[in-house]
Amino acid sequence: MSKNDVLIVGAGPTGLVLAIWLTKQGVSVRIVDKSAGPGETSRAMAVQARTLELYRQLDMAEDVVAAGYKTPAMNMWARGKRKAHIALTDAGEDISPYPFVLVFPQDKHEKLLIERLRILGVEVERKTEFLTFEERDENVLATLKKPDGQEEICSATYLAGCDGARSPIRHLTGSGFEGGTYKQIFYVADVAASGVEPSGEAHIAFDKSDFVLVMAYGDQHQYRLIGTVQDERASDPESLTFKDVGHTAIKGLGINIDRVNWFSTYRVHHRVTDHFRHGRTFLLGDAAHVHSPAGGQGMNTGIVDAINLAWKLSAVLKSQAPDSLLDSYETERRAFAHKLVETTDRLFTFATSQGNFADFVRTRIAPVFASVAYGIDNVREYMFRVISQTTLDYPDSPLSEGRAGKVSGGDRLPFVRFDGGNNYGSLSAITWQVHVYGTPSAALKFWCENHHIALHVLPWQDVFGRTGFARDAAYLLRPDGYVGIAVADGQPKALTAYINKHGIKFTNNQLPRKFL
Repeated sequence: MSKNDVLIVGAGPTGLVLAIWLTKQGVSVRIVDKSAGPGETSRAMAVQARTLELYRQLDMAEDVVAAGYKTPAMNMWARGKRKAHIALTDAGEDISPYPFVLVFPQDKHEKLLIERLRILGVEVERKTEFLTFEERDENVLATLKKPDGQEEICSATYLAGCDGARSPIRHLTGSGFEGGTYKQIFYVADVAASGVEPSGEAHIAFDKSDFVLVMAYGDQHQYRLIGTVQDERASDPESLTFKDVGHTAIKGLGINIDRVNWFSTYRVHHRVTDHFRHGRTFLLGDAAHVHSPAGGQGMNTGIVDAINLAWKLSAVLKSQAPDSLLDSYETERRAFAHKLVETTDRLFTFATSQGNFADFVRTRIAPVFASVAYGIDNVREYMFRVISQTTLDYPDSPLSEGRAGKVSGGDRLPFVRFDGGNNYGSLSAITWQVHVYGTPSAALKFWCENHHIALHVLPWQDVFGRTGFARDAAYLLRPDGYVGIAVADGQPKALTAYINKHGIKFTNNQLPRKFL
């Protein structure tokens, strides 16, 4: 019987990132998938800024940026006329080290993740099907069906269900999956096309209730198209071809489709499971929440699920935190999943609602509003924050405490550019750490040394105050870059109370378990 710390079922982006993060921390993982290989088609296209920030911890961010395509602008079209041009280059310059919209198709993304995992010495076990599991006091026993048809019992301390919207693991846990299904059929097509102007930019076109999103991804004349099928043809999606879908919005763009490389259709649900944790079993990504692709959030949300859970699993397995730390995974990620489903549902409803009034708002009002609003700095920054997931925080988490300046426990650490650099350099380390903007007290220095935790001091600049930091305050940061506790007076008493309350230990904090 094989034994691992974590058995991961599902080798999409969520499962792969979870495997990479845990392996880099010295946690032993096994990752299985019933498919013969990585996906060859791609629904997910965007890699958001928050994902790239977290990828820095995996030494992957720059490679993903280099392999992807920075979308320079979004054009909004209505009934064959361009109504708005929204520049996206460096839209979030004061918000993130990655202030752009990056297009990197999921199929290419998965291949990069698989190679990174392989470099770390872990191979995805293909044609290996998860059948069932039994939870014991100290472990989980999972039954796997191997490529040769033989069954194997695998023992793991924890089980991670990254096995998609139809998740067998979710079904076995008895979790609900409340929500519904959109009546429309989505299609995605990879095409060679001409007549796209401007050729390297993104376009969204509306014509009554028909719409299409056109995205360039760096290869000349190659585009990804996403749209819906809403009429009677939606009742038989398996028989649809690209010729069958609505072409009104496409024709309005003046595009000529020269070749269809591949075409796929799928139904979209909007659902959230009622429990993300069941004892030693966890649900992540589409197994826990599904929603419309509006805003390019789905894959990114699953990746952040993985990193949120990974640092907590690592801490518990290394006896640096009690098992109760894992309860915060459900608290934090389920709240965000509900918020995301509500937001994407509103966007999707706006894009596809039928009727004269909806058509008027979509084709006349919305493009004008978007064009004007995006010219206002505050609105442009707000839009970038929402899309990039940099507004994601955990104010109601049991791990979130205190407030110093405008920064509270549970906040993503605000990003600040200043002469000579920015305050995110230390976040490439997967570790708890303390930030002080100003001058730390002698007591705080001693506390950090005594607890083997890195103290990062940034001499005070006015830009820190404008961003929301309090001078000389102490900010204890979690391994995923969120503020655990903000201490306004900068004294260690509150830090001691915090780690004692949550049972957190920092001894040899920065060393993977295999080096302890």
